[in-house]
Amino acid sequence: MTAPVVAAIDCGTNSTRLLVSRGGAQTLDRLMTITRLGEGVDRTGRLAPAAIERTLDCLRRYREVMDRHGAKIVRITATSAARDAANRDDLFDAAEAVVGRRPELLSGLAEGQLSFQGATAELDPALGPFLVVDLGGGSTELSVGVSACQAAMSLDLGCVRLTEKYIHSDPPLPEELHACLSVTGAHLDDVDREMPEARSARTLVGLAGTVSTAAAVEQGLLEYDRGKVHHFNLTKAAVEDVFRTLATEARADRASNPGLEPGRVDVIVGGMAILVKIMRHFGFENCLVSESDILDGMVLSLLD
Repeated sequence: MTAPVVAAIDCGTNSTRLLVSRGGAQTLDRLMTITRLGEGVDRTGRLAPAAIERTLDCLRRYREVMDRHGAKIVRITATSAARDAANRDDLFDAAEAVVGRRPELLSGLAEGQLSFQGATAELDPALGPFLVVDLGGGSTELSVGVSACQAAMSLDLGCVRLTEKYIHSDPPLPEELHACLSVTGAHLDDVDREMPEARSARTLVGLAGTVSTAAAVEQGLLEYDRGKVHHFNLTKAAVEDVFRTLATEARADRASNPGLEPGRVDVIVGGMAILVKIMRHFGFENCLVSESDILDGMVLSLLD
């Protein structure tokens, strides 16, 4: 019997992503589009009409891709930006009309659990316990476990959220960078109190655009190459160096770094501040970059 073709769509704060898979074993398409759905949400509490339209344009393209592959089973989720927005139904109603499935509003806990499932499916349990960090645009999920997620937390930290709140200069001022690191540290103190299991983790696994970008910049990749990013070992020294380099450059200069997508130039420093602080706080000398993430967890959930 032929394995079913399934599709997963994640409407995140900074990007909208699609994974089309045959039976969870064969990737037919994996796409990412920076749509900045969460633009201004932290300040206004609402999704901007332009942000909704950017996301819908992306979903229309994804619908065509899913139809081309014959995907009949679809799961679409929305995360931090939609959780924070009073008018999320404006997006959900229109997205349902495009995709044929209404987006699910994931809790931070559910987001962390799905990310853990996707990120660790290919990893040797002997490397655990794992601390999986899904560093998004509006929130960052931390989940811990070995073969299954044992605990998870969602923090109101993300590359877009920190940038909009604290980084207003070009290049960022030292006090703006300090604010990003300090706020992240305060949230991680909460993790110590509420999820002490994180301290027992042996392997740090990093997900999402900021982490992938750090790996691409560190390697000087002129074009994205999943094979060179997935399971790349990012050392703490490399993370600190990438952060220092990007944070001291003006946006125009920062944009010339190989591996840095144009859509991330303005928010990468905020994201790197989070990654740097996590590695400092928990004492990790290495971060295993994973391009398998919440989308892979969603696909697996469709096949259960």
